[in-house]
Parts: sequence; C-alpha cells; structure tokens
Amino acid sequence: MNKTVEVLPDKEALIQRSLEIILSQMQAAIQKRGQCTIALAGGGTPKPLYEAIATQDLPWDKIHVFWGDERYVPADHPDSNQKMARHAWLDKVDIPATNIHPMSTDGESPSADAQKHDDHLREFFKVAVGEFPHFDIILLGIGDDAHTASLFPHTDALQMTDRLVTVGNKDGQPRITFTAPLINHAHCVMFLVSGASKQPALAQIFAPEADAMTYPARLIKPQGELWWLLDEAAGQELKK
Repeated sequence: MNKTVEVLPDKEALIQRSLEIILSQMQAAIQKRGQCTIALAGGGTPKPLYEAIATQDLPWDKIHVFWGDERYVPADHPDSNQKMARHAWLDKVDIPATNIHPMSTDGESPSADAQKHDDHLREFFKVAVGEFPHFDIILLGIGDDAHTASLFPHTDALQMTDRLVTVGNKDGQPRITFTAPLINHAHCVMFLVSGASKQPALAQIFAPEADAMTYPARLIKPQGELWWLLDEAAGQELKK
C-alpha cells in the first residue's frame, strides 16, 4: 500500500487537488488497460468534484462509472447517490449509457439486488467467485462515526470477506455497498474528507491501534495507492 495524506487549505483546494489526481489516474488507466473504471462516493463533499469532471474533455466511451454504495431508494429519489452524480456530471457529458453501472434498488429485496450487482461486477470484470476485480479508482468519504461507503460500525457488512457487494445497514435502513475486500483490491482508493466534525473519526482512523469494527474506515488498506485528501477544517489535528 502506497499511502499519501494531504491537508489542503480549504474545500475548493481539496476539490481541485482531487480532480488533478483523478484525471492523472484516468489517463494512466486508459493507457495501460484501454479503459478506466471508477466507483463514485455519495454525500455532499464530492458533488463539486463531479461538476468539475463534467467540464473536462475526456474519452467518455472509455470510462465506466460505478458506485461504491447506494441508499435503497428509487433512482429518482432525492437521497439517491446515482441521481446526484447524474445531475452533477453524467447527464452533462456524452458518455454511453452502457458505461454507467448503477446499483439496482428496485428488485425483490436488498439482498437480491446486492447479489444482482455482485453478479454484474463479476461478469463485467470477468472474475470467478472467490476472485476480486481491480477497480482503477474508488472514491470514498467518511461519516462522523468513521463509516465509509455503507460499511457502518458493528454491522454484518464488515464481516463479508468473500463477496463483492453486500447489504449495509444504517439505523435499520438497508443500503447496497461494496465490501472492504473489493475496495482493497483497487489500484487507487481516494478519501475526500471535509469539515471539522470529521476530526474525532480521523483521530481514530489514523491512531496506531483502534478497533476496525468500531471505526470501519480502518479496514481500507488497498493493494494500490491510498490517498487521504482533507481540507484544513478536517485535517488540522493531523498536521501537528
């Protein structure tokens, strides 16, 4: 694991730096593998990043977009991560519809939809059961409780070691989420963290020892590059 931590002056600088890294990663992936696979994060922090990506002149036919997690709501629901990314980015560029790979949230059950997406990823990446694909880029955030994607403290999703996708649980509300092992097989994982409210969680995530079941972001230790991009409000204690 190649870990880099950067504390940027403000959120605007955070977004600009993350855009630079993502564009570099996209270019490298397309040169090496002919395409780039990126999994998006939800929440408010990455929205301006997606808006910035939408202004770029990129080979959209070579970029495949996924999501690291999704709330179990219809695709047109205000809380949908897919809806946010489409509005901020995907609806504004000429990307083929077949290059967009949302998580299903309208099937028989969350577990059935999680399995459906698990199957889709295996088919797309051509990996067998027991193997893990390698995403080029996975974007993540953290919550004030140190969760990431929909891997929440002391939930069953944290124990999944042989699945690509599983059901997360947020106060009794189901979500679909990548598993920690899938995230950890990525070529590049990038955390975008903004705001002073994240300081206590970051202190535990970066502590020499702490319980990963209580602070799930500690589970993320990718084989490739790991970037932590923080604004000053979130990362000021880490600079000391």
